[in-house]
Amino acid sequence: MILVTGATGTVGGEVVRLLAGRGERVRAMTREPAKITAAPGVEVVRGDFDEPGSLAGAARGAGALFLLSAPGLQVARHDEAMIAAARAAGVRKVVKVSAIGTGEERTDAKAGNWHLAGERALRSGELEWTILRPSAFASNALGWAPRIRRGQPVPNTMGDGRQGVVDPRDVAEVAVTALTSEEHARTVLTLTGPEPLSVPDMAKVLGETLGRAVETVEVPLEAYREQLVAAGLDPGFADIAVDGSRTVARGGNARLTGDVERVLGRAPRTFATWAADHRTAFVSG
Repeated sequence: MILVTGATGTVGGEVVRLLAGRGERVRAMTREPAKITAAPGVEVVRGDFDEPGSLAGAARGAGALFLLSAPGLQVARHDEAMIAAARAAGVRKVVKVSAIGTGEERTDAKAGNWHLAGERALRSGELEWTILRPSAFASNALGWAPRIRRGQPVPNTMGDGRQGVVDPRDVAEVAVTALTSEEHARTVLTLTGPEPLSVPDMAKVLGETLGRAVETVEVPLEAYREQLVAAGLDPGFADIAVDGSRTVARGGNARLTGDVERVLGRAPRTFATWAADHRTAFVSG
């Protein structure tokens, strides 16, 4: 039995789908089970990272765990609670989604430290583990969809800074490989796409996909922080988001690795492929 947390999310949902398609026994954990229509072989259970009893029930009888916590200041607490529940339940393997740059000494980037406690908890115990550190997800561009549908420019808080934007489907495939084999035990995999891309680069690709220009507009970091706080986000979260944008703008995440290809035996998907596959999200109804 493989327990999948974040089972209604972009990566977690794909992990559930891929595992079920391979005939694995899957238990999908979510705070709202009604959001999942269970496929054959998928058991849906309720689990809340802030309710230890629910985590114990979700982990009971599982042999492996896919651990994905929603980004935010609560990640360390949630990771540690889920890992403790997994250990108590006799789970033997954990594949954790972390973030590129976790634990690195970068004075202007703090977001990676959200995952540091969870990584350390795995490394310090007897569990078999694989840590995935993906770069920025291609699916983040879906946040621009309403603006693009209205013909408005997309906001750019990162200047010309480039990242190895990765397709979340590739992250899910790597996770499934790690969950179902022993090849990548006690390994840290940094997952990127095949090319470094800036926000203007991504906008250009989306424009080519849609057959019309997609423009960008620079957003000062001070204004970006104000927008996040005004939207109801914790000021501490806003600070970390701003730090992340500043790091990218300064070239701090302009890296590519071969880990996706090494695990999957093929090149990672391009952003152009992702854009073509999600074209309808950017088209007015």
